[in-house]
Amino acid sequence: MTDSHWLSRPAARAWRCAPAPTEVRDFHRALPGYAPTPLVELPALAEELRVGRAFVKDESARLGLPAFKVLGASWAIHRALAERPPGPVTLVTATDGNHGRAVARIARLLGHRAHVHVPRGVPAAAIDAITGEGATVTEVDGSYDDAVRRAADTPDAVLIQDTAWPGYERVPGWIVEGYATLCEEIDEQLPAGPDLVVVPVGVGSLAQAVITHYRSRPGGRAPALMSVEPRSAACVLESLTRGELVGVGTGATVMAGLNCGTPSSIAWPFLHGGLDAAVAIPDADSVRAAADLARLGVSSGPCGAAPLAGLRAARGELDLGPDSVVVLLNTEAASR
Repeated sequence: MTDSHWLSRPAARAWRCAPAPTEVRDFHRALPGYAPTPLVELPALAEELRVGRAFVKDESARLGLPAFKVLGASWAIHRALAERPPGPVTLVTATDGNHGRAVARIARLLGHRAHVHVPRGVPAAAIDAITGEGATVTEVDGSYDDAVRRAADTPDAVLIQDTAWPGYERVPGWIVEGYATLCEEIDEQLPAGPDLVVVPVGVGSLAQAVITHYRSRPGGRAPALMSVEPRSAACVLESLTRGELVGVGTGATVMAGLNCGTPSSIAWPFLHGGLDAAVAIPDADSVRAAADLARLGVSSGPCGAAPLAGLRAARGELDLGPDSVVVLLNTEAASR
């Protein structure tokens, strides 16, 4: 692996932050159809990776949708609408796919309208899935960051965006809080805890939730945390390398949900403080990882398979042994 695609930060294991709020899990438990997603043990992967045990947290079916994003969208919409007078509203967002569909689904269930902006390159199937939830979709001839700007400029609407910037931080913060449920489920499913958690990153909101969960514990063993992103959109790796939040130009990638050029402003302090390692991978590696997971019975798209691809690429750089326990976060199902 070339140095430009990999970064190790051993001091991050000692970084600490405040914990997430505790009421989020109770909110999700009350939603119709809630159930913890599986933590699937894959002995064949453990053997390949030369570790003791390998698990995949399988978010391919979460509350009736094929990705984890509904955890954050549902909690953020709940919090945002609680501050408004009753009555119909339009919820607006930008998305590479799964977040927009989650916002559209919750809007439909609550009797509200949804308007979703998508950047150039989002697959037609993802757009169809969003419109299938009853949302209006606007295709933006530009990048994900361009789509976010268009969504933010929508008049007479409530913006439910999963990335933050100065002046817009409360709603993205609620979205991050919503993702805490995923981590709490892992605690219950794997009481001894992992030695390494590998998380795919776009703007870094899920990684922020994972870092908050594992770096808010006052004592005990802290796992290593590693991010994985496309080489064509490696904004987190570039920011960590430079030591400051920066944007990057993005190109086409099959990891559409990770095709983001700028980390979230509220995620950045957590990424900078709490990530042990970051790696950027080529498309071919995530495609191969998705196919391998499918053969092992796990439905995963290129974004969800990125953690496996990243761990394969970085295995020789990581302090893992024959007794190590790793958890890979599979954030989405394979597209149909």
